[in-house]
Amino acid sequence: MKVLITGSAGFIGSALSLRLLERGDEVIGVDNLNDYYDVSLKEARLARTRDHAAYTDLRLDLEDRAGMAAAFAKHQPQRVVNLAAQAGVRYSIENPLAYVDSNLVGFAHILEGCRHNGVEHLVYASSSSVYGANTTMPFSVHDNVDHPLSLYAASKKANELMAHTYSHLYRIPTTGLRFFTVYGPWGRPDMALFKFTKAIIAGEPIDVFNYGKHRRDFTYIDDIVEGVIRVLDNVPEPNPDWTGAAPDSASSSAPYRLYNIGNNQPVELMRYIEVLEQCLGREAEKNMLPLQPGDVPDTYADVTDLVERLHYKPDTSVEDGVARFVEWYREYFGV
Repeated sequence: MKVLITGSAGFIGSALSLRLLERGDEVIGVDNLNDYYDVSLKEARLARTRDHAAYTDLRLDLEDRAGMAAAFAKHQPQRVVNLAAQAGVRYSIENPLAYVDSNLVGFAHILEGCRHNGVEHLVYASSSSVYGANTTMPFSVHDNVDHPLSLYAASKKANELMAHTYSHLYRIPTTGLRFFTVYGPWGRPDMALFKFTKAIIAGEPIDVFNYGKHRRDFTYIDDIVEGVIRVLDNVPEPNPDWTGAAPDSASSSAPYRLYNIGNNQPVELMRYIEVLEQCLGREAEKNMLPLQPGDVPDTYADVTDLVERLHYKPDTSVEDGVARFVEWYREYFGV
């Protein structure tokens, strides 16, 4: 297939590009290499794919309406995976308009590109953040998610609503993926594991929010990529049992689906830190702090639909995943 991937220099986008190239697909990678975090890390990720004969590297902002329209028209992708977004819950509190530009305006341009160029399937990144104030565990894609706690979460919920509209009006098959705390080699420097590792090696204290009591459904990068590929290959169809009298949030009378991709095994933050300390061979000095605005206390993915429809369940333990990250970190930074 010819697959257009936005965010191709990002954590998930780079890993997904590699997997698709390895299986023989053609990849058109779109990224603007912005400086939200270290651009050299993005360049290093791109170096793994850029020289592949079946890879096309495009420097482009999603907000560039004419540029995105031209890219779709020229390359005519069969399928699209939208992973580009302004990420980060806490950053959204400080810079909300960055999320409007990238996650709302940019996503509208993706939808228009799919609409006007006969794209067979759009897969896009949502987030576990959409569950917001929900407390029923595990989080189910069939639950109502109308109470986001950050603009980042609201923008991801908006993406799901926008996608449904295009699936309904133009019959574009769309699938939204609610990712749960992705981690692993080549990860983002603004994520806890990266920040903790850097600080512990440097002998600096780490900030532990919610006094280490919150739980996260940490999901290893390879498990995420496998889930994305299975979804990409499975084009959604209308749900014949869907009814407006009792609407199901995760499907529709349109070709529209939502899935959680999470490890289905929440781990307390203090346990996550303990595993990291064991892998690094040193103990962290901890600044114990209250829960940050916009954060949720716990996340826990119900992956029943993923298992039943796509016969897949993420299963990498944090012990294995953190060890692989530390091995990569030491090699990449030479520490």
